[in-house]
Amino acid sequence: MYEITVPAMGESITEGTIYRWVVKAGDKVSYGDVLLEMETDKVNIEISAEADGVVTEILRQEGDTVSIGEVLGRLGAADSAAAPATPAAEAPAPAAPVAPVAPAAPAAASQPAAAAAGSAAASPAARKLAREKGIDLNSVDARDPLGRIAPSDVQSAGTRPAAGQAAPAASPAADKPAAGTAEFNPAKPAERKRMSRRRQTIAKRLVEAQQTAAMLTTFNEVDMTAILDVRKRRKQAFFEKNEVNLGFMSFFTKAVVGALKKFPLLNAEIDGEDIIEKHFYDIGIAVAAKEGLVVPVVRDADRLGFAEIERTIGELAGKARKNALGLNDLTGGTFTITNGGVFGSLLSTPILNAPQVGILGMHKIQLRPIAIDAERMENRPMMYIALSYDHRIVDGAEAVQFLVKVKELLEDPEALLLEG
Repeated sequence: MYEITVPAMGESITEGTIYRWVVKAGDKVSYGDVLLEMETDKVNIEISAEADGVVTEILRQEGDTVSIGEVLGRLGAADSAAAPATPAAEAPAPAAPVAPVAPAAPAAASQPAAAAAGSAAASPAARKLAREKGIDLNSVDARDPLGRIAPSDVQSAGTRPAAGQAAPAASPAADKPAAGTAEFNPAKPAERKRMSRRRQTIAKRLVEAQQTAAMLTTFNEVDMTAILDVRKRRKQAFFEKNEVNLGFMSFFTKAVVGALKKFPLLNAEIDGEDIIEKHFYDIGIAVAAKEGLVVPVVRDADRLGFAEIERTIGELAGKARKNALGLNDLTGGTFTITNGGVFGSLLSTPILNAPQVGILGMHKIQLRPIAIDAERMENRPMMYIALSYDHRIVDGAEAVQFLVKVKELLEDPEALLLEG
């Protein structure tokens, strides 16, 4: 017998949610076959079979939150499925003597022996919901063949009257939907979906960032003429030499690194009453993946050339879209860049990626009339840039100067070779 357990996934991850079982009880599997998929706060993982065998038992269901090391199911020997049942297994359980009372409700007959004995098997989420609703788990009808109770079973039990009780009379108040529950209207269809674990984590962390940091945003604009000119003249030769396109992200990454070297507090974090000032530059690049925003990290960006930065960002973005990012790809960033311009955003106030204290927002490049001097105006390709920062350790003057430095480096790309 082999137990399917939740593997260790890194120091910062202690639990996950079962997203999907790929197999079911009775299925034969081989070593390396995927058994189930799990969602964690940072990455999704697949749990594979570590031996040949037959899935004899599935203990935890889709949607359950499970901890590291917890047993999710069991595999038996590959030939165990063909073994003949023992006489004891074939013999039906003796019928209980009929008492001279009203017959039990049909739901009770489907409960396993463990539930009838007062120890119903239920997921932690189901137990919590039952406590909140004041429902006895032994009275819940489990749809699982093995008698395990899921939250949906508890929810269903809470909507029907207990055995022997008449349904309460309808009242005007009872006709109204509960707070937070949409009233069903066939003319206005709606669909309720459970948030993925990643979406729940994103929501939680963004709210925490706004509640714990003294967040402020400052803005500037960049004339992108010089960068567009360099890309136009060098793009083909750059691709032929490096087999990767020369995009905008390498320019912005280098400009951010150059500005962080001059204003190191934007590359720091707060730890209690201490400031941890980092002298390395691991730059997070926000990527919009199908399951939610992720921020993979370009390590040691100050030591990489333009081609290496573009190649690394391309690889990380590809892994993000395939949901193949590892924990090491997502942890340890010191500063983040997010580009809403690819979706058409003209201006925004990005939220900090805690515990970082700075994030740069890029936006759409748009032609705007710019005064060249007192007599001349020209249409120039302009981009608004935004810096959100934690005012607890970064003063406004420093934040503004940081953003001005980024602007200066971008408008003079040759300077990136010296300061980036």
